Amino acid sequence: MAYEFLSSHWLDILTTVLGLAYILLEYRASVWMWAVGFLMQSLGIVLYYQKGLYADCGMEFYYLSMTVYGYWRWMRGGSGRQPQPITHFPPRLIAPWLALTAAVWATIYWLLVTFTNSTVPLADSFTTALSILGIWALAHKYVEQWAIWIAVDVVSSALYFYKDIPFKASLYALYVVIAILGWRKWHKAARS
Repeated sequence: MAYEFLSSHWLDILTTVLGLAYILLEYRASVWMWAVGFLMQSLGIVLYYQKGLYADCGMEFYYLSMTVYGYWRWMRGGSGRQPQPITHFPPRLIAPWLALTAAVWATIYWLLVTFTNSTVPLADSFTTALSILGIWALAHKYVEQWAIWIAVDVVSSALYFYKDIPFKASLYALYVVIAILGWRKWHKAARS
């Protein structure tokens, strides 16, 4: 019984372990999070496709490209080609990014309803659209990326429990706690 459970959930378990390493490295603002993320996202493509979470599956391709961008940005994206410092989301970008996120959410929802057999198009498209903004904000080391991830993680945890991905669901519940702590830590770092 235990062997059967583990053999049917091995990919969920592996991506969960990688996800835990990723979030802890993110909390520490370690550039190594990008390498761990690349591996986690590559495996996530397979996992989400198998579970019918097509928007999440497609999102992993975006994440893969953003890991390369994020790594570059963190290493060379600051002024004078220095590592990127932790800063705040520029207020001038809030309205355009909210509008873009809403448009992406609506588009992904329509695609899921029209072209897939998704049973959770509203939640799947919401987390995907908001994650597009979240990973971009993370690549720029904005403190507010943590608030975005809190929203994504709460919804994703419920969604993954519903779709029988229990380890990943538990990880996202833990992500909420780590994101709250990360917000506080990065906020202090941005001030100093």
